[in-house]
Amino acid sequence: MRIRRIILLPLTAILLGIFIYACTKDHPLKDGAIGTVASCEGCHTNYKHLQKVYSPDTTEPAGGCGGSAPHYEPYDRVFMGGTGYEAYKQSAHYRIGCTGCHKGVDNTDDKNIAHSGDFIRHPSVFYKDLCKNCHGEIVERFGTSLHNGTGQKRKVAIRSGLSGADDFEQLPAHQKEGYNKNCATCHASCGECHIVRPPIGGGGLANGHMFTKKPDMITVCVACHTSRGGHAYLGVAAGTKPDAHLTKAGFDCMDCHSGAELHGDGKKVDQRYAYSKLPSCDNCHSGLETSNTYHATHYRDFNCQVCHSQVYNNCGSCHIHGEGARIPAYLGFKIAVNPIPNLKTGFDFTLVRRTLAAPDNWTEYGVPFYANFEALPTYNYTSPHNLLRWTDRTQVEAGASCSSKCHIRNDNGTLINKELYLFESDLLAWEVGASAWITVDGKLPAGWFR
Repeated sequence: MRIRRIILLPLTAILLGIFIYACTKDHPLKDGAIGTVASCEGCHTNYKHLQKVYSPDTTEPAGGCGGSAPHYEPYDRVFMGGTGYEAYKQSAHYRIGCTGCHKGVDNTDDKNIAHSGDFIRHPSVFYKDLCKNCHGEIVERFGTSLHNGTGQKRKVAIRSGLSGADDFEQLPAHQKEGYNKNCATCHASCGECHIVRPPIGGGGLANGHMFTKKPDMITVCVACHTSRGGHAYLGVAAGTKPDAHLTKAGFDCMDCHSGAELHGDGKKVDQRYAYSKLPSCDNCHSGLETSNTYHATHYRDFNCQVCHSQVYNNCGSCHIHGEGARIPAYLGFKIAVNPIPNLKTGFDFTLVRRTLAAPDNWTEYGVPFYANFEALPTYNYTSPHNLLRWTDRTQVEAGASCSSKCHIRNDNGTLINKELYLFESDLLAWEVGASAWITVDGKLPAGWFR
């Protein structure tokens, strides 16, 4: 920081110099000039000024399956700086100007005036109006993207006695408030993937306001897809290994899940497994059905993960914004009757994962019990992202039968491998009515139990 010696200047000039000095900071603005805080950009590139005028948080950020969101100070969340900001200045989005997206009032040093009138904090919430001129095709299709929470809203609506996602808006206002404060911390619009961190990732500008075309796997994808996706893929849980697609091929999420899938295809679906753009093992691994004896025998019986997944994270019975998950996270592995045979055809048995559903999910928001809780099972079809070629089921001891690690067998009264399957005895009392039909009771070969 440079100190200039001022000699024999009029008092007004001295005061003017002090004022300008106090309102500037060595962060470059457009064309490399040093500006004052009397503009949107001038304020948001002046870190010390942001520290003086920021508004403290009034609510605690919502937590999620991965725990509490990392904390960023309010001024850090809105500061434009670093290499990301320098890249942003060279981009087409920068030429639109701050008020072109955020509205409000530019060229003022008054925070209240700048954020007044039609000011928009998160412009991508209004993507249909603000993004369509340049991203018309994406905007047109994004309404069908699964990132809008379609499947989640569908289940909340059905268990509440309605017919599906289209009826979600008919729910009581207090229940929708609970959904938006808790469930929607991940399901979001364009900005949460391409400009800012997702709320569950701490919120705020992720890269100096630069628009990132390909979201970062760790700070964006894994921030939301944490315990039920990202941590499995990375091999975070004790005793697990990273997915073979990460270690062998170096794939990140978008090597399989393309922008076309994530943005939507213009066709509404009830849930993610009905979506036409989902990747399939067959997309890369050809000839699977006849590649070995195991595949030839069971290729049409169950999904690939039954053999190639490791144990995966489960939790359940969630009190929204209350006690949290009353069934704490645990590593499990359960094979059950295929709960979505109309979508995943050809599989008699599949892996399932415990859901967060409980009859009293919304007690904290004025709904004591779901009206139609038993309409859906408490275990979902699942395809864990923790695949290995050799697992506890594919690797057998020398001389042992290929079925020794997966078929149930009676060993002097002890049922070996029974823990791999979902039986009615595994269900809690309040789960039986919803989930008994997907348990394997009476549906496995009788010879296994003799």
